[in-house]
Amino acid sequence: DELWVIFRGCFIYVLMNTKLATSDLRWTSYPADDSQWEEASSRDDQQNTVRTYEICTITSTSSYWLRTRWIPLKAATTVYVEIWFSMMECSSLRQPCKETFNLYYYPSEADDATLTSPAWMENPYIKVATVAADHLMLRDARGRPNVKVLRLEGLRKAGLYLAFQSQSACMALLSVRVFYRKCPPLRRAFASFPETVPHSLVEQAQGVCVENAVTPPGEQSQPPSMLCGEDGEWVGQPTSSCACRPGYEAGETDVRSCPSGHFKAESGPVGCSSCPANSNTRIPGSAYCPCHSGFYRADSDPPHSACTQPPSAPRSPVSQLNDTMVTLEWSEPLDRGGRHDLTYRVLCSTCGPVTSCFPCGDSVLYRPAQNGLTQRRVVVWGLRPQTKYIFTIQSLNGVSALSHSEPASSKLNITTSRDVPPPVSGLRRVEASESSLSLEWSVPVVHNQYKILDYELRYKWQYVFSRSSSLVLNGLQRATRYRVQVRARSQAGYGSFGAETGFNTLPDGTRSHLMVTGVSASLGILVLAVAAIVGVFSMKVYIDPFTYEDPNEAVREFAKEIDASFVKIEEVIGAGEFGEVCRGRLRIPGRKENYVAIKTLKGGYTEKQRRDFLSEASIMGQFQHPNIIHLEGVITTSCPVMILTEFMENGALDSFLRMNDGQFTTIQLVGMLRGIAAGMKYLSEMSYVHRDLAARNILVNSNLVCKVSDFGLSRFLTENSSDPTYTSSLGGKIPIRWTAPEAIAYRKFTSASDTWSYGIVMWEVMSYGERPYWDMSNQDVINAIEQDYRLPPPPECPASLHALMLDCWQKERANRPRFCDVVASLDRLIRNPTSLKVTHPEAQSLSHPLLDQRVPPPLSACGSVSEWLRAIKMERYEQSFLQAGFTNLDIVSQLNTEDLLRVGVTLAGHQKKILSSIQTLRIHKAPPTMLY
Repeated sequence: DELWVIFRGCFIYVLMNTKLATSDLRWTSYPADDSQWEEASSRDDQQNTVRTYEICTITSTSSYWLRTRWIPLKAATTVYVEIWFSMMECSSLRQPCKETFNLYYYPSEADDATLTSPAWMENPYIKVATVAADHLMLRDARGRPNVKVLRLEGLRKAGLYLAFQSQSACMALLSVRVFYRKCPPLRRAFASFPETVPHSLVEQAQGVCVENAVTPPGEQSQPPSMLCGEDGEWVGQPTSSCACRPGYEAGETDVRSCPSGHFKAESGPVGCSSCPANSNTRIPGSAYCPCHSGFYRADSDPPHSACTQPPSAPRSPVSQLNDTMVTLEWSEPLDRGGRHDLTYRVLCSTCGPVTSCFPCGDSVLYRPAQNGLTQRRVVVWGLRPQTKYIFTIQSLNGVSALSHSEPASSKLNITTSRDVPPPVSGLRRVEASESSLSLEWSVPVVHNQYKILDYELRYKWQYVFSRSSSLVLNGLQRATRYRVQVRARSQAGYGSFGAETGFNTLPDGTRSHLMVTGVSASLGILVLAVAAIVGVFSMKVYIDPFTYEDPNEAVREFAKEIDASFVKIEEVIGAGEFGEVCRGRLRIPGRKENYVAIKTLKGGYTEKQRRDFLSEASIMGQFQHPNIIHLEGVITTSCPVMILTEFMENGALDSFLRMNDGQFTTIQLVGMLRGIAAGMKYLSEMSYVHRDLAARNILVNSNLVCKVSDFGLSRFLTENSSDPTYTSSLGGKIPIRWTAPEAIAYRKFTSASDTWSYGIVMWEVMSYGERPYWDMSNQDVINAIEQDYRLPPPPECPASLHALMLDCWQKERANRPRFCDVVASLDRLIRNPTSLKVTHPEAQSLSHPLLDQRVPPPLSACGSVSEWLRAIKMERYEQSFLQAGFTNLDIVSQLNTEDLLRVGVTLAGHQKKILSSIQTLRIHKAPPTMLY
């Protein structure tokens, strides 16, 4: 039976103990025919009867063996043998003898030993030790018993036999105990460890966290473990501790739940906290405190934050009307709801004299914004004259959306004055073809001093403009009916749209001429002749795929469908708005295999997402130019939906320039700029506005050819408008640093606004991918532009190129160069390379406080060599400078090109940047500044 003894804090499992024997031990002795070992009964110190073995063979030199019965080892691999014995002193016996005996063991898988097997010798028996007595007995006297504990390790079999060998000794085995040690169950650091048997010097035991305790984050959810020593005692502390789970804290001996009115949001050693203001919990063990009725906690609020309310209404709203523009102002609400994220929203409704009120349309614009206002002032324009408006000003904060009631608000009733033009009537078709409609209408009669300025025509969610009372709609779908409305604009504003009228384009092979009454036949012939000449020499015009009744029709018309089996995707190289971007191979039968870039549409998309995704292919498919990214085709008949374009090995221009800082000549950089300008010239001639021209949207191939890409923000321009623009009805995000001021303020995008963006791209290229306006905020950039400040020339930028940038950044868009002018200017510079060697003298730069601090400081403004290298983005050479002994700025100020080569600065661009900064120290002693 199993017997456990707790000894000095550890568990001892006894495999054999002769003290507990109640009958003969029946051990085996050898030689069997001359057995000298005698089993006897005796009494121990507690007067308990015990079985002993005695031997006294001082007159014989033979060896006498005594073997125990088979001892099962259970789970032990290391056991201890505790021997109590007595030994007679040889001198008291007056005869030569030994005062030692030998201990052996024999490992065995089963109880299979016999009188002759194993052989009674050291091999196969394994010797443990020669045991000598510490206390000897005299003849006819009592003495102290000896106690020896011997260790047997590396045991691999199921059991063993112990064997005692005596030769010329007089002794007695009083008791033999065989046992192994085991670490007892343990609870420590909120972890529970089981009983553990050490199989080596130390044994690692796996534990579990106690109830309501967990492994804290950051320890990779590994269970706690602890070491059990060979002596049966635990060693050290757990390798990973357990922490109280949310809603629980450490008690004196265990984990306890947070009491009512308290909470704990995260696991860890911290204790429970009282519920924050306006919240409470009556359930023990809570990880958060629910808010009282009428109070809320936003998703972004931490659990320990107080519950808050929506704010009260804005106070004292006032208005100032100026024709069809009104300025609204108000005071802060009395109660912010206990929060600091107060914003405002302005709602507009227009009301008829009898009819109900309706939300204002897209023609009403707000500055700075309609939603998310932090200022208590907004300007609203685009109102109709002689119209009643109701403006609702709402107070909002982070919990307003959680409340079931409408936000608190104040209202203003305003009625505008002055007459706008009456609705346009008499809309009629003059001419029709398969893809166009020529329309005209009657000029409305205005009964005031304001003249008609222009007209806005609306059809199928598209808006086009005309200065005259006629217009040609191009890019239409054949044999399709279009419903059209027109309204007029005067200085008083827009009038109402006239009645909706339907017109059909013609099917294939037909053409209709409806000439205006009163026009002579000769004049008609002349008009047709001029139109034919213009048609021969005019360039193809871009067709917006969103004008199609069925957007899939635009994809079929402009993009080639490719069999999915022709495409092999090799690796993912990025991620786009709709899914992954991959590199792959395209092998079309009969054509050479080539690499392609593959945009994929991720699963679970809506029909609108699919339409928006494929619209870029419908746009790209209309362009054929060496500096515009080429569309290979689309895959729409299988999943995933894909767009395939030519593969550009060097990726985006901005990151490519940053990785190759200083590695190109000025002529190479100008060549890149010329390619971008040529691509934009092609797009502008197709009446196409990009709206997001930036170095990140320019791709570079292995031959350094730059191509315009990313047509997600571009839109259609009407070809007949003298001032073609696109107005974003939805607002949307605008890349402020690259966008012209009129596009930021009024959402008016033209080829001229693309020219402004091209000037920023020039600056990015010449600065090797530096971020425009550095780390200035968007609002700081807008303020600086409004004050007529412009970016300075990048280091070593030719003055002629910076002058072209400044031309692109003219405030009046009519004064900016067209892209054909930009291409011509760059061609002149390429033909005359000496013009690219003149740079701006830094001493002539003017200062602007918003922008000065964004320019990297010169050597004189830095406190150490390391700080200076980081300022000019050359920190990669920091260790080289310091190891070469250039440890202070005085030494650095004397460096030349040979010194830089010894340090390891071998790139010409990096040498120029470092020497330029050193030269600034020598000459100017002042930081470079910004230009008007």
